[in-house]
Amino acid sequence: MGGEGRGSASLADIARGVPLSLDWPSVREWMASGPAISLALAGFSCLIHFLCSGRYGYFRDELYFAACGQHLAWGYVDQAPLIALVARLSRMLLGDSLFSLRFFPALASGATVRLGGAIARELGGQRFAQSLAALAVLAAPIYLTFGNLLTMNAFEPLLWGWCALLAIRAIRTASPRLWLAFGVLAGIGLENKHSMLFFGSGIVLGLLLTEERSVFRSRWIWLGAFAAFLLFLPNMLWQAGHGWPTFEFLRYRQAAKNIPISALTFIGQQALLASPLAAPVAAGGLAFLFFARQAKHYRFLAWAYVVVLAELILLGGKIYYLAPYDLILFAAGAVWVERAIATRGREWWKPAILVPIAAGGLAAAPLAMPVLPVEAAARYARLWDVQAVRVEVQPESDLPQLFADMFGWENQVSTVAAAVRRLPQQEQARVVVLAGAYGEAAAVDYFGPRYGLPKAVCAENAYYLWGPHGASDDVVIAFGINRLKLSRVFDDIREVALIHSDHAMPDENNLSVYLCRKPRMSFEQAWAILHSFG
Repeated sequence: MGGEGRGSASLADIARGVPLSLDWPSVREWMASGPAISLALAGFSCLIHFLCSGRYGYFRDELYFAACGQHLAWGYVDQAPLIALVARLSRMLLGDSLFSLRFFPALASGATVRLGGAIARELGGQRFAQSLAALAVLAAPIYLTFGNLLTMNAFEPLLWGWCALLAIRAIRTASPRLWLAFGVLAGIGLENKHSMLFFGSGIVLGLLLTEERSVFRSRWIWLGAFAAFLLFLPNMLWQAGHGWPTFEFLRYRQAAKNIPISALTFIGQQALLASPLAAPVAAGGLAFLFFARQAKHYRFLAWAYVVVLAELILLGGKIYYLAPYDLILFAAGAVWVERAIATRGREWWKPAILVPIAAGGLAAAPLAMPVLPVEAAARYARLWDVQAVRVEVQPESDLPQLFADMFGWENQVSTVAAAVRRLPQQEQARVVVLAGAYGEAAAVDYFGPRYGLPKAVCAENAYYLWGPHGASDDVVIAFGINRLKLSRVFDDIREVALIHSDHAMPDENNLSVYLCRKPRMSFEQAWAILHSFG
């Protein structure tokens, strides 16, 4: 057929078994393209997270999400339901290991890197812009952290960025049906983390503040909003049916655990999370969206950022809550940089920009991921004074909280198991393990079966709603609870062990293990006394 290229093959050729030939010039051209480079960087991101996923130990919240995965529901006291399902699937498909729990976050990190290049391309960026955006996402310290742990944060930038990509494409191509897909993704995002409400409100207000408000004349954006509502509805009904516990939890965290910071500090620390060497690209992206003629139709993204920033400052959000938006700013900033280079003819700017960003990522990696041996990581963190950037009021270990919360959990369980084994045989059969905090209870649930321990009983966060499930109260091994609180429930309390774990957080170190007998009341009656938030 006359329209066939030199390297193509007809169906007849294939049927006859004629060897196929590749159009190598086209292949080489594609391999040098922006999509291919950003895809390669995405693969590298997955690789480094896979290689680091088995180091140190399980993070506190990873154990907790694994426990939630054994109690699937449409809501939890302290998070939306999707993360529990991801934890459940990870263990079902890949088994019980660090690699298993961190497999999907590693994939999400690669997808987020690739998405950075895709958004830059959607905004009009060519090869350099797509490559720069993907590299900035890959090297950002906060994204290195997100991709290394099973938390809602691992998937949040991907969901925010994908929604932004759909919004840009809907406007660029005048395809209003894409707003329905936007709504579906936003609904999934709400089931991942409630902070998708900030992003959604930012996009809505951003559209209303610009000429793109005309999209609200289309039924498709309203159908998208309805789809998001329907997807979020099960969690809303769960919250209502349980007395809106997440609001109570958030009020406690805001009053007792989160460190209040000024608006200027909040804004300044965004540069640390994005990397000081890449922050100018993000800042340039915000300026590009606000002022560039070529970005006129995407100005709503700049206003959305300002809205989300203002909401988080006013509501006292943690500094990393805004980090998912960096993906969008990196992509816009990369387009701005590429246009500036083309306008001024400064090709040497390209390596001058790429190399420092890559170097910044290398310098940040040991602070964001378990790359170094433990002692070296502690020294490296002190060198950079990482502990000066804190989001919660609590004592620090010799390691930053990110790493310290990976130590001590199985040691706690083995010490508790040893205390149980010292009991008379008849008491071992009916002993109850009472943990004071959700991380301790989750560790017992995760590691306990190999030590012959029963599931833990705990009155913190989601464990409180799960209740004592009819547990006996005449022989109890308790840890992580102060003796004064226990004395309100038991008459006979004896310390039988002390848990010491190197590098663990201070509130999880040197914990007394108590043998409690002669209960004053049943667990059901004591549940309000033992209740706490963590």
